[in-house]
Amino acid sequence: MIRPPPSLGLLDRVFRVLFPGVLFFLLNGCSSISYYSQLASGQLQLLRAREPVSSVIADPARDQKLRAHLTQSQKARTFASQHLHLPDNQSYRLYADIGRPYVVWNVFVTPEFSLTPVNHCFPIAGCVAYRGYYSQSAARGEAALQRLQGMDVSIGGVEAYSTLGWFNDPIMSSMMGWGDERLATLIFHELAHQRFYVQDDTEINESFATFVEQEGTRQWRASRHLPPDDNAQARQRARFIELVLDTRIRLEKLYAMALPPEQMRQRKAAQFERLRSEYRQLRDSQWAGDKRYDAWINAPMNNARLLPFGLYDQWVPAFAALFRQEQGDWLKFYAAVAKLGKLPAGERKAALQALANPPN
Repeated sequence: MIRPPPSLGLLDRVFRVLFPGVLFFLLNGCSSISYYSQLASGQLQLLRAREPVSSVIADPARDQKLRAHLTQSQKARTFASQHLHLPDNQSYRLYADIGRPYVVWNVFVTPEFSLTPVNHCFPIAGCVAYRGYYSQSAARGEAALQRLQGMDVSIGGVEAYSTLGWFNDPIMSSMMGWGDERLATLIFHELAHQRFYVQDDTEINESFATFVEQEGTRQWRASRHLPPDDNAQARQRARFIELVLDTRIRLEKLYAMALPPEQMRQRKAAQFERLRSEYRQLRDSQWAGDKRYDAWINAPMNNARLLPFGLYDQWVPAFAALFRQEQGDWLKFYAAVAKLGKLPAGERKAALQALANPPN
């Protein structure tokens, strides 16, 4: 086993020393000891599993496919810092074999007749619309408890996440099923979170990171003299998201009505069936029967399953307009984004709307 370099071991020791105080601070918010204990334990296990990517690549005993994949990832990682001006640290220059398909499982919860998520607030990340669990069984247990209380619940596996620069995030084995370019886009996306993050504003955080991912990938391809991606899959995904968001709008109107619970349930179910019907018509008429979204659409449906949609791209057009306004200069763009982030929430949203929808 390769011994981690001193900096990694030091970080582990610091984490162990600080954890009791951090836990005490978190528990002042009346959160459960068991939940935060599993978060700390899971993160510590991940930190201990890290090893330098360079060591894996240099080890002939390691899987050749893994070594080749990691070699390509490091080219993208260097491009991220040198050309996209993203943080130049040890994040994604480390590798961790976590031995499972997902690093965490997120549990999303909403009331039966509402699309407003049950939020959970954390000192570093702010308020988010889910709780993360390093154990799938723990996530299922939490989901079962919420269902017993009459809530709509969804569980989603996550292959990677960012600690926002608090730790050096590794490339994880859960990410190794992706192609070289998909892995590069994720590195751009997650490093963007380290460059800019606003507490309690998921839409701006994810839209910013998605824009950096998309523009960064375009420039990454150009640097390797590859033709632009025709974005057929991206257009298909955008159309699918549009269907889901339209369903959300209809459900919000429905939930605003003062209807008896049983009638509300019937109309709610009808909206989900309409979504399925519209999807199948689109799939068969325009996508040549492509079934990439069939598994999702055919699974049991509820409010909580709709929560993640729209969060990652709502303000992408606004950031694209700002990037053009700054003439494609990454440093000027980041400075302008930082100014946006300092505005009060209402002013920030108004500024983004003005960027996305300039007057004619």
